[in-house]
Amino acid sequence: MKMTFTAVGDMLVQRRIHPESEGFCQVRDHLCKADARYLNLETTLHRGEYYANQFSGGSYLRADPKTLDDVKAYGFNLLSFANNHAMDFDRGGLMATKQAVDDAGIVNAGAGANLDEAAAPAYLDTAGGRVALIGVVSTMGTPLDGSLSAMAGQQSRRYQGRPGVNGLRIKEHLEVTAEQLKVIQQISALSKINAQKDIERAEGYFPKLPEDVAAIKELEFRQGSATRYVTHPHPEDMARVEKAIYEAQMQADYILVSIHSHEVSGDKKENPAEFLQEFARRCIDAGAHAVIGHGPHLLRPVEIYKNCPIFYSLGNFVIHNECIPFAPEEMFAKQGLTSDATMRELFYDRSAGYTRGLMRDRRMLEAVIPYFEMEDGKLTYLELMPIELNFDLPVHRSGNPRFSDAHGIIQRLAEMSAPYGTTITVDSRGYGIVKLP
Repeated sequence: MKMTFTAVGDMLVQRRIHPESEGFCQVRDHLCKADARYLNLETTLHRGEYYANQFSGGSYLRADPKTLDDVKAYGFNLLSFANNHAMDFDRGGLMATKQAVDDAGIVNAGAGANLDEAAAPAYLDTAGGRVALIGVVSTMGTPLDGSLSAMAGQQSRRYQGRPGVNGLRIKEHLEVTAEQLKVIQQISALSKINAQKDIERAEGYFPKLPEDVAAIKELEFRQGSATRYVTHPHPEDMARVEKAIYEAQMQADYILVSIHSHEVSGDKKENPAEFLQEFARRCIDAGAHAVIGHGPHLLRPVEIYKNCPIFYSLGNFVIHNECIPFAPEEMFAKQGLTSDATMRELFYDRSAGYTRGLMRDRRMLEAVIPYFEMEDGKLTYLELMPIELNFDLPVHRSGNPRFSDAHGIIQRLAEMSAPYGTTITVDSRGYGIVKLP
């Protein structure tokens, strides 16, 4: 069976998008070539009736539920809002968003009233076939607070589950040399930084650390041959996603896995984290047909793994990051302000006089929209429409997508994808064409 797909990354939308605005029709027509059309909705949907959470995903994002009319006008029929902004307005805001998306008739996955609901595949029936969507998020709080409170809770026989997202926790440790391990063990012993945890270990609440392992708070250091940061998907969460893929194999012709991940490897934001690469390939191994990544707000490599596409990040489709009309006190407090200040003052301070931040970095306003065809479970064609989000316009007019071949978007994506064995060329339209094995 043959099916066609289009997908975009983050739609961080805070204002309405007119269907006759520049670039709208060309982007919409490209999206609508496909049976299944996916996006990550990076906002909450309500009218401000829910209290703000203690922590946000960086900004407190809220759009009018009527924004979904614009989502549908572009042609999208699949989405996930499992991302680091899902809990900006706590569980009330999350469930209001879920209700709005359901009421709009858009198939969605990755968030729900409990972990079973959030983790379950959602199904879209099209003329070309049936597709399953599984939504996952590894970045569940801001980088500073590291909160995992957004993760949905499992139901028990006696208690209802907790609303939230289908989270992918990260198992991490630092591999260090024998000499470095001794220094860390000495620092830990002299500073008593682990005293409480050591007492609890002695009381039997936690297993004793092996001799070749040290810890500073929750971070473990393991002896190895070199110094490196090691990450893996949490086994329990990986197994839950693989179980969802197994279930979807009986119910759908094709399976898409969406993953929202900000985490990096090395010193470049374009580099997907080690655990993310493992996660994506294991999803394909388990039976998924494509992994669609987003989160860091810029492009990351494309990999073709076992005749299936992995998009480590598709970048931004829409970004209205400085069009937020109101904010809770916590957002002002981060800038040393109070809510007596205007939003203009808040953004001015946060961006150091409009010299830094997402809206100042051209990479954040360049992306691609893949269109791909699959037949009998294998990728047969993949093209990439380059888009730019009007970097040079004022904030209130920038952030919306239009076709572009002016800034070498495809060439930059080709360079970062080459180490993954992916070859991308530019055709006469300015589109990227991925060479298939």
